[in-house]
Amino acid sequence: MPNTQTPHTTGQRFWQGVRQSARSGGLVSYESEPIQPVGGWGQNVMTSGIQGILEQHWAASASGDVVAEHDIYDENVLCEYPQSGERIRGRRNLQALRGHHPGKPSGFDVRRIVGEGELWVTEYAINYEGKIFQTVSIMQFRNEKVVHETQYFAEPFEAPAWRIPWVEHAA
Repeated sequence: MPNTQTPHTTGQRFWQGVRQSARSGGLVSYESEPIQPVGGWGQNVMTSGIQGILEQHWAASASGDVVAEHDIYDENVLCEYPQSGERIRGRRNLQALRGHHPGKPSGFDVRRIVGEGELWVTEYAINYEGKIFQTVSIMQFRNEKVVHETQYFAEPFEAPAWRIPWVEHAA
């Protein structure tokens, strides 16, 4: 049964809406506004389970709290970056890698979180030194900890003119 809990607010609207659709196979979809760091995170939070854990993770990521950001991961997590062929084994290595990134992210825009049970996907944009990367994170949970994550990073590209008759441009 999909999680259909009501999204929470912490002084400002966090989630724009919750919906289930046939297109998503009945999975719950959370479409968000850009995440802003919020004081008192975790207090009066009405959400629970994986959804709440993900909200805390993305808020910590957005605020630059490297320790809280990595609370979501199992000690023996495997994180994969298929585009570069890299694998990061263990929470300590993942936290160290991200903590030493020379171009630390200056902004996050979580677009959508979709999931059920132990498998959750987040679509978001990261701002690295003024350059926006469209990102997808696929997280597999066990006992409310991420045991496997795969992340894809994509740079924007110019849409080819031949597609104009069949597309509309996102704002």
